[in-house]
Amino acid sequence: MSDEGYESRIIDGKVLAKKIEDEVESGVKALVSGRGVTPGLATVLVGDDPASKMYVRLKHKACERVGIRAEDHFLPAETSQEELISLINTLNKDKNVHGILLQLPLPKHLFPQEAMEAIAPEKDADGFHPYNMGKLMIGDEGLVPCTPHGVIRALEEYNVPIKGKNVVIVGHSNVVGKPMAAMFLNRNATVSVCHVFTDDLKKYTLGADILVVAAGVKHLIKADMVKEGAVIFDVGITQEKDGVYGDVDFENVIKKAALITPVPGGVGPLTVAILMKHVLSCAETSF
Repeated sequence: MSDEGYESRIIDGKVLAKKIEDEVESGVKALVSGRGVTPGLATVLVGDDPASKMYVRLKHKACERVGIRAEDHFLPAETSQEELISLINTLNKDKNVHGILLQLPLPKHLFPQEAMEAIAPEKDADGFHPYNMGKLMIGDEGLVPCTPHGVIRALEEYNVPIKGKNVVIVGHSNVVGKPMAAMFLNRNATVSVCHVFTDDLKKYTLGADILVVAAGVKHLIKADMVKEGAVIFDVGITQEKDGVYGDVDFENVIKKAALITPVPGGVGPLTVAILMKHVLSCAETSF
């Protein structure tokens, strides 16, 4: 098969993100005309990490596209934990702010978990609050982490069955791996979660009908580690001088995959679009 023939195997995150954003834009218009409420997202960034600044800009542009009011709160790197919590509490009380996003990572002297727990659960657009994580664990999926939500939405869009399938997740972070596992279990998949301490990673990945890789290791997953017809989501990203790379050796793995996300242009745009969907949901349920 020629390289051109592989195009149909690519999960185009940009196209799907556009579809989600169109849905959000319609929802925003309905909310504005029906209740006079414009959804608002407040982003909190501490310090001047270049990557974090870029992510905030991407989210701000997405807000502009769908009609969400965005406000950014930039705090100096030396901000104290008390000052950060104070700002979050102020945003919790602001009726014009429906979603709050704390951009990670924080400077090393700050405690991200305490800060995230300070965000009101109903304004937790990222889905990281223990209350929302707890609801996810019992199958009550409301505000869940955006990247796992995006993966599930993509599977639905591409009509990929989940029930009874063998799912392997590489990486057990609170942001992707753990909530992703819960979302697959809620849909009756058989789930294995692998990580840096897993012996013989290949043994697990070879059995995956659906493989989600979020390890942050360039080209960790080679072609001989996946089976023919697997559906693969590459969540990892490694920035090097000559470009951006994922956790999956895309050029070779695509020859065996039924569907696969590229890096960039796969999971990233989906994550931002799902965030917009969450902010709309926060606004719709606000009083």
